[in-house]
Order: sequence, then structure tokens, then C-alpha cells
Amino acid sequence: MKITFIGTRGYIDAKSRRHRRHSSAIISYRSKRVMIDCGLDWRKKVWKVNPDSIVITHGHPDHAFGLKDGSPCPVYATEPSWEIMKRYPIPAPYRYLVKERKPFKLYGITFEAFSVLHSLIAPAVGYRISGGRVLIFYVPDLVYINERYKALKDVQIYIGDGATITNPIIRLSGPNRDVPIGHTPIRTQLTWCKKEKVPRAIFTHCGSKIVEGDERVLGAKIRAMAKERGVEVEIAYDGMELFLR
Repeated sequence: MKITFIGTRGYIDAKSRRHRRHSSAIISYRSKRVMIDCGLDWRKKVWKVNPDSIVITHGHPDHAFGLKDGSPCPVYATEPSWEIMKRYPIPAPYRYLVKERKPFKLYGITFEAFSVLHSLIAPAVGYRISGGRVLIFYVPDLVYINERYKALKDVQIYIGDGATITNPIIRLSGPNRDVPIGHTPIRTQLTWCKKEKVPRAIFTHCGSKIVEGDERVLGAKIRAMAKERGVEVEIAYDGMELFLR
């Protein structure tokens, strides 16, 4: 399996040479390519990417608005995401419904959606993804993973939310103002990896702290936090490739 990070920027105005496009990844396996998320930066460009299928984590602009003009291939998304995308010109034969905790296969790759806290307007999921002997968990936006132990059990690489490094970007929402939405920091996600025995973490969906900052300094800070927890860590960048066996 190969993972190519074709975009690693969060929903921010800032851009850099390493983080130009909204977070998206290509999972390549057995000569097939599955694109995860297709944000606004990919609008009209997704035909050039030419994936075999697209899997959506949630309906926010930086994850789904690239499909506003349609899709060159089948799209897999949860019911809340399809509700946001219901008027997109994606033909019925290309619309596939993803149900939480119901694994589905694409070209030998198994995807299983786990509910995560992130947004009430655009409910999100993370995906447990396996192919051959490789098992990863991909979740670019979150406050918390529901059923975290099951989501991360035996996972080799956690690919998470790089919107913030140490300070949460969280507010309370809902009728009773008791539902946390937003982004949990890298530091907390590294602690999850320690608790669930995930040996390696990679962070995408980078926020302004990373995109506008000195990545050598910030990378050293993040690696120090990871080392304390016994986890290897990297910050993803546009064009980064991982070959996994």
C-alpha cells in the first residue's frame, strides 16, 4: 500500500510551499487509487487527479466542496455528508452510502467508519483502513474518537488532525451547549497513541501554527512530545509518500 498526501493544509487562508492544498490523501493498492476527501482546493482539479473512487470524512468545505461540479468516479460518504452534498451533480450510480462500523471494500482495501466528535453541522468520521498486512487510521478533523479503543486496536499508523499543537480549538455547541466541537491538539492525540499502543503518528490538515511557522523548530517540539510517549511522529506535507508493507 502507498499513501500519498496530495494536500495537507487545513481550512485556513495561510499557504506555504509544503502546505498548499486542502488535506487529502491517495491510497494506492493493486494499481487502484482511492482519494480521501476532496476539498474546495480540488474543485475542477479532481478530474486531473483521476482517482478510481473518493471517500469523504465529512461535508465541510475543505473536505467535500471540491465535488460541487460533480465527480469523475464513485463517491462514498455517510448520510450526513450526502445531505450536504445532495445537490451536487453526482449521478446516482456514483453515490454510495457509508454506514458507521459497517466495513466496505474497494479494490482490496477495507474501510470502516468510526464516528468522531468534530462538528454538529457536518458530522465527521475517521476511517480504519486496511490492505494486506497494513492497518492505519485516518482522521483529519476531530475533538474525540468515539469507540477509540476499537478504532485504534492494532493500528500501525495514526494519521490525525494537525490544526493545533498544544492548545485545543474547542467550543461547546448544541441546544444545551454541552457538545464539544472543533480540534483537539497534537499533544492529546499523541497521548491517545500511547494509550492504545499505536507506534507511529502522522499529522495532516495543518493549521496556521505549522503552515506559517518554522517547521524545523515546531517539528523538534512535536518529536519531543512524541518521544515522551514512545511514539514516532511526522508532519505530513504536500507530495509526501509512504510505502507500507
